[in-house]
Amino acid sequence: MKDEVSLESIQEIFTDYLKKHKHRKTPERYAILEHIYSYEGHFNADILHRMMQKDYRVSLATIYNTLEVLLACKLIIKHQLGTQVAQYEKAFGNNTHNHLICTNCGKVKEFTDKQLKNSIQGRKFAHFYSSHYSLYMYGLCHKCKAILKNA
Repeated sequence: MKDEVSLESIQEIFTDYLKKHKHRKTPERYAILEHIYSYEGHFNADILHRMMQKDYRVSLATIYNTLEVLLACKLIIKHQLGTQVAQYEKAFGNNTHNHLICTNCGKVKEFTDKQLKNSIQGRKFAHFYSSHYSLYMYGLCHKCKAILKNA
């Protein structure tokens, strides 16, 4: 389920983190944050870099460095899915993460399932209190299954 979180509140969290850890508050970092939070779905550093080149010149090194800072302050989540390039997604506005991952082409699709969510969130564990979860399901997407079937 998506929670509504304003970009201003995300920027405030980011600013507080940068101040606390004595990082520079650069326009590039805020532009990267804004692009991430306006993007729907998963992305990698190259996708973000290409997306930003339309409106804002920023180096790939700056993107990688900023992604590390955003990971540290928990504003994004990193997914390392097998041998694929790391993919990221925004952390706020998403309290459950269910993923379908194609083992052939690497495509990642998020899905929601209310019954599954209720079952997982209702599960009690001894000596552990869960706050959120991620689920990864591996298989073949429709296109890859059709290609492999016809091969």
